[in-house]
Amino acid sequence: MVATPDKLDLGSSAHPHSHSHGSDSLGDGKADRVAVLLMGYGEVESYEDFANYNEQALNLLTAKFAPVPTWVYPPLARLLAIFDLHEWDHQHNHFVSPHNAIFEQQRAGIEQHLQARWGDRVQVFKAFNFCAPHLPEQVLTEIKAQGFDKLLIYPLLVVDSIFTSGIAVEQVNKGLARLTDGSEHWLKGTRYIPSFYDDPNYIDLMATLVEQEVQQKLAVAHLPSQTGIVLMNHGCPHKAKGFVSGIVESQALYDQVRVKLMHRFPLISVGWLNHDTPLIDWTQPNAHQAASNLIELGATAIVFMPIGFATENHETLLDVHHIVHTLRRKHPEVTYLQMKCVNDHPEFLKLAAELANPQIADLLAATAIAVDPTLAATMAETHHHHYHGDDHHHH
Repeated sequence: MVATPDKLDLGSSAHPHSHSHGSDSLGDGKADRVAVLLMGYGEVESYEDFANYNEQALNLLTAKFAPVPTWVYPPLARLLAIFDLHEWDHQHNHFVSPHNAIFEQQRAGIEQHLQARWGDRVQVFKAFNFCAPHLPEQVLTEIKAQGFDKLLIYPLLVVDSIFTSGIAVEQVNKGLARLTDGSEHWLKGTRYIPSFYDDPNYIDLMATLVEQEVQQKLAVAHLPSQTGIVLMNHGCPHKAKGFVSGIVESQALYDQVRVKLMHRFPLISVGWLNHDTPLIDWTQPNAHQAASNLIELGATAIVFMPIGFATENHETLLDVHHIVHTLRRKHPEVTYLQMKCVNDHPEFLKLAAELANPQIADLLAATAIAVDPTLAATMAETHHHHYHGDDHHHH
């Protein structure tokens, strides 16, 4: 791939703190704009879409760690759809996931913060990994049609791994490959925000939300030393075909939130929300085992707090509900408190926008790069010849 600089007249975009809300004074008004692609999983809202959703998820997620042949995906997706329908419709009174609606609130809130600083030079688009009409390629097509040529890829996922940001970037790359036209790619600048598992503001917010919930709902009846806290991360398989699965970052997130709470609440455990599958070694303890362990140590109340999920979904709602129901049958004397994800909490929207500001400033200030995708194959062939030439020389 060959890139050539194409110098732009940046106008007021050279001043990151400018509050201009118009693009007329910013050079040609097109090159000085940034499209922020906010990416999430997306969840089914129509039960008829279960099979299609599951097939996409199997292709993008399961293929990264499970040795399942691709021909199995369609029938397996249909089988899983039957279980999903039973759980969502019959067990949970026609449950419809709030994920997509919450994600739109997150998108709008982050955009509001960003436009307060950058004006209409910045626009935030949402994309869902598994849900049309917001699949990454569909949204990139819209971004291109609106004349944007600078892109900030922003998976709103707490941990950077092959199962989170990895599949987001994978789909962006597929979309960009299909949207290539001519000898010069329409995209002139790209930046990426990997995750915020180690962001001090996010860690502080997680701890603060737990403290406030305990103070408001449990403190009058339960001693701090008897208040068990399960900090829930997304479960990870230990082997993922060599891909980074997010275990290290998720553990680091848990450790840092625990440090903020442990002097007041000694009974704290990580709890992994696993997709338990045969022959796959998942992270332990799972959330159910974590809560059972804390009860054994004398907890009279258990708080389930999802720290590894930014947006509510069926796992944080239905899976945790099942765990609480099972625990309550065995330990009816214990109080159980199921907390929400951070969702559209004002402090979260503010910090999420602040994470994007440096990358937007870089995109607006950077020299545009004109990329010729047609040269990629030529370059690969050239490097291939160089490699074999060097190899022959060494022999």
